[in-house]
Amino acid sequence: MKIKIIALGKLKEKFLKDGIDEFLKRLTSYTTMEITELTPIEIKDENLTDKVLKDEGEKILSLIKDDAFVITLEIQGKQLTSEEFAEKINEITNMGTNELVFVIGSSCGLSKEVSNRANFKLSMSKMTFLHQFARLILVEQIYRAFKIIKNEKYHK
Repeated sequence: MKIKIIALGKLKEKFLKDGIDEFLKRLTSYTTMEITELTPIEIKDENLTDKVLKDEGEKILSLIKDDAFVITLEIQGKQLTSEEFAEKINEITNMGTNELVFVIGSSCGLSKEVSNRANFKLSMSKMTFLHQFARLILVEQIYRAFKIIKNEKYHK
């Protein structure tokens, strides 16, 4: 199964890029991963937030295949332990899904259309993270999930 992360915003901090690259390298023995960065649309007028989210959403949806399993990262999503997250990934794999897509929206969130496309809505925490941190945490948790699925030792 191929895993794809669609994220709004570019990583600027070297330490985050290095961390993500390290986990992507580790993941090569388990899965194929791809990260697609989209440039968020700058909101100059708060009254245009819904329109901007809709425009961003159209870009996001154009990158998702019809048969992909989509997990959006949303504040109102379900929180999972690392073990439950591993179970979820294993369940998706066993369904015969060819592509698992994670979507990280902009600081304003996701459009209703993208949220509605989700097969599962995930909340990483009740805390708020920078979107760049969320990307690193997500990649690490995907790596951890594969270690759990394969019953391989990893830090607890």
